Amino acid sequence: MLKKLSGIHCWRSGEFVAADVSVDFSSCDAGVPAIPADHCFLFPGFVDVHVHLREPGFSYKETIATGTAACARGGYSDVCSMPNLNPVPDSPAHLAPQLDAIRRDACIRVHPYGSITVEQKGEVLADLEGMAKDAIAFSDDGRGVQDEGLMRQAMLACKRLGKILVAHCEDNSLLRGGYIHDGEYAAAHGHRGICSESEWGPIARDLKLAKETGCAYHVCHISTKESVELIRQAKREGVDVTCETGPHYILLSDKDLQEDGRFKMNPPLRSEEDRKAILEGILDGTIDMIATDHAPHSAEEKARGLEKSAMGVVGIETAFPLLYTYLVKPGLLSLERLIELMAVNPRKRFRIPETDDFSIWDLSKEYTIDPADFLSKGRATPFAGWKVSGENLMTIVGGKIVWQK
Repeated sequence: MLKKLSGIHCWRSGEFVAADVSVDFSSCDAGVPAIPADHCFLFPGFVDVHVHLREPGFSYKETIATGTAACARGGYSDVCSMPNLNPVPDSPAHLAPQLDAIRRDACIRVHPYGSITVEQKGEVLADLEGMAKDAIAFSDDGRGVQDEGLMRQAMLACKRLGKILVAHCEDNSLLRGGYIHDGEYAAAHGHRGICSESEWGPIARDLKLAKETGCAYHVCHISTKESVELIRQAKREGVDVTCETGPHYILLSDKDLQEDGRFKMNPPLRSEEDRKAILEGILDGTIDMIATDHAPHSAEEKARGLEKSAMGVVGIETAFPLLYTYLVKPGLLSLERLIELMAVNPRKRFRIPETDDFSIWDLSKEYTIDPADFLSKGRATPFAGWKVSGENLMTIVGGKIVWQK
């Protein structure tokens, strides 16, 4: 069943234009929805290069089915799934269970990572060559590669295979049992802090290695002002580097912390000065894309306060409404730039093929974020109770409606 949408705002060649489009609703189980074209925008499928779908190994936290349903609701057509699973995808045999689950249960396109090292232990390189056909890139996300020599070997292998090395940058020797940012809140409330150098120190090391090896290098979830400046300078020097940050590092700082596990993630919420530097990095192009680091845990794992709760928050269903409401609507960022950060740039960098996938959003719709409504099994978000504008009416992937309001 085709329905013509007249005057809907469509993304065309880097800008939005009012156009008439026909949408096939033949796969729509709930009937043809009402779409007020004057308030609605048709966006290309969003791409998140950093999500945790937890299957295989941790299906009590999330599954391919629940995670991709949440992604579809968030407007995503493509996501890259991180390798901290059981088994760790460090060989073709260990990657196979995840590929099977994706083929069976995913409602959008899922591109799995292979790990950099065997079991993500940072001791021996994984079978990068064996996984190169099926892995979108290689990462030990959740753990930093501590050994410089091993990281050099990994970069050389990725360069030879034409793959991106995606780094979780964290110096374990500087953590000292910390679990939130080493700032004013930690000092005032007696918490152990994580210093900023534990992030930017490994980035500085890796940028030198990337320059030396010519490896395509991507930095996960940057959160500090020093990280932004190091990457900015490396780009000026011609290093093949890109980076991402998350909505929580753009919109929150450690002054927003509460004694609640839903404010605990890794890296932690940093200082207000760091937050402003992250925003500046987005505005000047240093930061290439926004990724949610969607990291669901069980309610029990997130109910132990700041010190003992598991690291990680969910964000795939709230990313666009939050960024539209608190960056675009106040005029801090153009809608076109936000689409570049959430769809265009990640697809280009990770060589994810162009598609005709899209989502349709009513940007006039206002509501309050309620984790009880999430499709994800995870409920821990620091944005619970925030008022936002922008509701996804539907997501279409591969010609099929995979989410409908």
